[in-house]
Amino acid sequence: MRNGSQPVWDPNPSRFTMINKDSSLNFTDNHKTCIMKITDFPTFNKEWDKKETEKKTKKMLKEIGELQNKMHAQGKYSILVVLQGTDASGKDGVTKDLLRYCNPVAIEVHSFKKPSDLEYSHDFLWRVHQVCPAKGVMQVFIRSHYEDILVPTVGKYIPSDIIENRYETINTFEKMLEDNGTRVVKFFLNVSKEMQTERLMERIEVKEKYWKHKDSDWDTREKFNEYLGVYQEILTRCNDVPWHVAPSDKNWQKLYAVAVVVLRTLKEMDLQWPPLITQRFLPADNKGKKQS
Repeated sequence: MRNGSQPVWDPNPSRFTMINKDSSLNFTDNHKTCIMKITDFPTFNKEWDKKETEKKTKKMLKEIGELQNKMHAQGKYSILVVLQGTDASGKDGVTKDLLRYCNPVAIEVHSFKKPSDLEYSHDFLWRVHQVCPAKGVMQVFIRSHYEDILVPTVGKYIPSDIIENRYETINTFEKMLEDNGTRVVKFFLNVSKEMQTERLMERIEVKEKYWKHKDSDWDTREKFNEYLGVYQEILTRCNDVPWHVAPSDKNWQKLYAVAVVVLRTLKEMDLQWPPLITQRFLPADNKGKKQS
């Protein structure tokens, strides 16, 4: 596992963030010239106490549920949580746990697979924009538009100049979403190659996990470092809306890291309970008496 020293922050184009044990976020120092590498981030944080962290996480998840319900009631803003990571980084699991206390009426989850023939016949963001959240909705993307850079770059089946243009297209797309009231929160779930192997082995050894197994995951694993190199490029160049790198070798650490950022984002939004709209009743300070 990668448990190295504190990372150096990359000031360009924006910032990476790493979640600390005190629930704070470290940001880049824009006055320093340095390069941030994914391999500088820990996949497991030895400083975090499991019992204390799980206690904090449960409290945060309840707060997330309360604020998400307020966002739904207000119907003015939305939030898009983007989860990226290598195979077996735990995207499905953290989604389930993150939404534990949320109002299911205003929750949507979309898992991106290989594009269909219809999707291939459109621009690469066509299928993405269709499932972006409406106002009042919390949407989770399990994988996302970044697959349209990641997979063809490693697979080399799309011309490099087309892929090159997608970086700035994505930056523009995410800015458009934010300009229209959708907060985009992006996570790279940082799992070690050793832990990935352990989890993939569980899928062929544990009966209850057989359904998760795909032979192709083992082919992809052989290109682990190649995929990580493309992720490095993505996190550096598509960082106008900042990425958050979450340690993901242990599920309790991953959930805590994601919850910290989602809760902070919801608190930053101007969430208000909507006023009573009625022509039949007086305002609440008149104790709801009917108008005569």
